Amino acid sequence: MFEKLQERFESTFKKVRGYGKLTENNIKETLREVRVALLEADVNFKVAKDFLEKVREKAMGEEVLSSITPGQQFVKIVYDELREILGSANKPLDVAAAPPVPVMLIGLQGSGKTTTSAKLAILIRKMGRKPLLVPSDIYRPAAIDQLVKLGKQINVEAFTMDVIKDPVTICKEARIYAMRNGYDTLIIDTAGRLHIDDGMVNELVEQKKALNPKETLLVLDAMTGQDAVSIAGVFNEKLGIDGIILTKLDGDTRGGAAISIKAVTGKPIKFIGVGEKLDALEPFFPDRMASRILGMGDVVSLVEKAQDIYDEKQARELERKFRKDEFTLEDFRDQIRQMKKMGSLESIIGMIPGMSKLKGAINFAEAEKDIKKTEAIINSMTVKERAKPNIIDGSRRLRISKGSGTQVQDVNDLLKKYMETKKLLKKFTKGGAKGLQRQLFMK
Repeated sequence: MFEKLQERFESTFKKVRGYGKLTENNIKETLREVRVALLEADVNFKVAKDFLEKVREKAMGEEVLSSITPGQQFVKIVYDELREILGSANKPLDVAAAPPVPVMLIGLQGSGKTTTSAKLAILIRKMGRKPLLVPSDIYRPAAIDQLVKLGKQINVEAFTMDVIKDPVTICKEARIYAMRNGYDTLIIDTAGRLHIDDGMVNELVEQKKALNPKETLLVLDAMTGQDAVSIAGVFNEKLGIDGIILTKLDGDTRGGAAISIKAVTGKPIKFIGVGEKLDALEPFFPDRMASRILGMGDVVSLVEKAQDIYDEKQARELERKFRKDEFTLEDFRDQIRQMKKMGSLESIIGMIPGMSKLKGAINFAEAEKDIKKTEAIINSMTVKERAKPNIIDGSRRLRISKGSGTQVQDVNDLLKKYMETKKLLKKFTKGGAKGLQRQLFMK
């Protein structure tokens, strides 16, 4: 996400950091480049104009012009203003009310409401709540079946009726069912249209009156760019929204919608969709996103992802195996699987400060393929071979390569990487490195 904008900013900041002193002329030149970068990223023209004016005013201040690190000061100003445009601070989901608390998802057809409903249910469950999915789209073929199926995948119940009725009745019945069965949160997946029309708006207004939802969240496809911003404005005017969920942000290399939407609508982005998997919905943090856009990485999110996967008990057991030289190929495979849960290799690299510059030099498709190949090779080994790799002789290597659909050389390369990793990780358990490991993998 934001790939083009990130490249532009990195190029611009490289120049500004090289200036020994900031002057009115080089600030003007730098702002011109920032302006082009924002407009190319499909940022709303007025938003870009206001942003540049605020940056110019602060950059021309005496504190910056006389600073011994004027380039760094300029970057800091851009970061602060970008964070403000994105929404200043994270706005969490508000479910502080008498249960069951309704959360209503609205939006156009194709924006991803149904899938997002299931993704949101996962996050709400992590909050210690018990959500109930409510499919109220009675128009799109199989919309109700789709949400029921998604609910089964994530082990969250979806409310159903023997006879499909109108959306308002479905919502009322779902509320009664939730009260009787101990559900404290209703996630209502509403019907969409290809465009905003009176019929859709009137129906949503009736549902909102019947439910009085604590949160009305607009689901928008980030890849539609400025259209998404316009759609948000209309929905907010006609219906009133409390926040926005931007889907498909991982496929949006420009990012104009994310940067413009808060400034134009006054409504915060609360969640972002960063992948197709059902756990690929994240709370939106403006400061972290600003940092990523400017190529500074996002270490906080990276550590949080690691903490979601590794608990303290697992980390201590892993540390013990490193120390005792008991780290096996089975453990090696488990670590690969755990890393895959954190997201794609490209997304992980993008969170590490300074690493975004390497993106162009890495063939991520090939790297992901190599990871799959490594898993296949280990899967083709016997339990004994995984525990004691030193017994893997020539004939075993040939058998393993055939079983995994790879070459003997691939098996040799894996065993070599495993031994190198084992030595490196053993060093990590000594002295200060232990503290680093705990920081990354323990809560």
